[in-house]
Formats: sequence, C-alpha cells, structure tokens
Amino acid sequence: MVSERIAVIGGGNMGEALAGGMVNAGYVSKDRIVLAEPVEDRRNYLKSKGFDTVAEGSKAVDGVASVLFAVKPQDLGAVLSQLKGKVTTGHLLVSIVAGAPTARYTEAFGDSARIIRVMPNTPALVGSGAAGVCAGGAATDEDLAAALKMLESVGRAVEMPESLMDAVTGLSGSGPAYVFQFIEALADGGVRVGLPRDKALMLAAQTVMGSAQMVLDLDEHPARLKDMVASPGGTTIAGLHALEAGGLRAAVINAVVAATERSKELGKN
Repeated sequence: MVSERIAVIGGGNMGEALAGGMVNAGYVSKDRIVLAEPVEDRRNYLKSKGFDTVAEGSKAVDGVASVLFAVKPQDLGAVLSQLKGKVTTGHLLVSIVAGAPTARYTEAFGDSARIIRVMPNTPALVGSGAAGVCAGGAATDEDLAAALKMLESVGRAVEMPESLMDAVTGLSGSGPAYVFQFIEALADGGVRVGLPRDKALMLAAQTVMGSAQMVLDLDEHPARLKDMVASPGGTTIAGLHALEAGGLRAAVINAVVAATERSKELGKN
C-alpha cells in the first residue's frame, strides 16, 4: 500500500471507479485520497462514501504526490488554467481524459511536467479494469512504472505509444458499454424464450464473464473457443448464424472505429 497522497480532479463515474478500485484493491487507503468535485450533490455523494472532498482542484493538489485528472474533455482547459502555479515538477500527473494528448499538459505546465496519459475503464471499480498507458513530458521510466502499478492494482494495464491511445479509447475505454448492451440483449433473449428476468440477467452476465476468463486464461484464439461450443447441426451454430445475419461483427467493429474517431475529434478540439 502506498503512503503518498493522491488527488483526483473530477469525481464523476470514472474518477470514482478508479478511486474506489484502488481502495478496494488495497493499493491506497481511502484517507490518502482527496477528490475535487465542483458539483455539490455529487460532492456530497462522494462524502457519503467516505472520501475527503473539495470543490476546487486548486485546493486538492497541495501535499499530494500524484494528481489524477478525470474531468470531461470540454472541462479540461478550465481545470488546467485553475491549476497553473499549483502543479509543480514534484507532482506526477496522470490523465484519463479522453482524447487529451500529453502535450496539453506540457503546454499548461511546461516541458518539465511529468505526465502519464492513461485510458482505463469502469471495471476498475471491481478490480477488473483494462488500461492503455503512455508517458509524456519529462516523465521517467520510474514514473511510467508507478502509473502501471497504480493501474494494475485495479486490473490489467499495457504500455502503448501515444499514437494508439485513441484506439485504446475506442476499444477498452468505451468497450464496457458495448458489453453491457450485449449482456442486456442476451438477457432479453432469455426473457423472450420464457426465463425469469433476474435469472436471465444472472445467466447472461456470468456467461460473458466466464467466456472472457477463458480467453485470458487458456491462450486460445476466440474463434477456436467458439468452435469448441458449436457442434455440427446443433443449437449454437443456429444461434451464430442468426448473429451473422444480424451483422454483429460489423456493428461491433464500427462501434470501435466510431469511438476512436470521436476521441481524435475531442483531442483536436
């Protein structure tokens, strides 16, 4: 468990997921995190969860070792302006802001800023996150290792060149929403053929979780695992034919591409 204090700028869903995930994983104690959140109702909610909160980011960075930026892309400019003169080379900056390149931070704080760009996802809240990580500015190998350790406390993390961070956003950053929609649709299918809603949802979610675990643990290509389930003339191949007819593959690929392009647009803006 780290002893340094961590400031999280932005107490939205992703900020809460990372803060809560790090606490749940034993990476840091809750009293070592301060969350800066301007919306009073949201701030009160975070307080009810036991977090130390402040209204402004400028009040959160004193005495902390790491500053984690978790604000909406359209709010980043105002936040960076607010923190000028407050952020120093002693701070390790970690950004999870979609589309925001590391250059945004060096422009605001100087080339000596130590900045790590990260694209995590919400399953970090339950210790099963997936994140891409890259370094910028004056960040050292030690800074990158520290950020990887932080992210690996709440799931899996992989170093990526910054040129691919928008693609990480489109795949794993936005991916949980695609998976949640698939789970909902799978459960709806169960209800359609007569299963009770609560049992259909449990079976759908457990099926997705178990299938994903097989991909990670067995080191087999998903196509091979799919073929293990689909026997000739059986029920599974009939279902797979229906998915192909419905364009599942193309729809998912298009979703990743669309989210990636939107991340690039946010970076330009």
